[in-house]
Amino acid sequence: MSETAEELKARLKKLNAQAVQAKMDLHDLSEELPTNWERILEVAQRCHEAHAALMAARKASAAAAA
Repeated sequence: MSETAEELKARLKKLNAQAVQAKMDLHDLSEELPTNWERILEVAQRCHEAHAALMAARKASAAAAA
């Protein structure tokens, strides 16, 4: 079952919020270095996954709109 336009819009909004939060978490961690340097890979991976999901959803949204 495909998503309606409203469901897709809501999913994009949620994914965007998650990506922004992940970006801010990575930024905050970078400002704290060298404290918590052990968390770099964990936080960076979460940020990468959030942005990858957002980009995939945007691509799907563009394909659905075409």
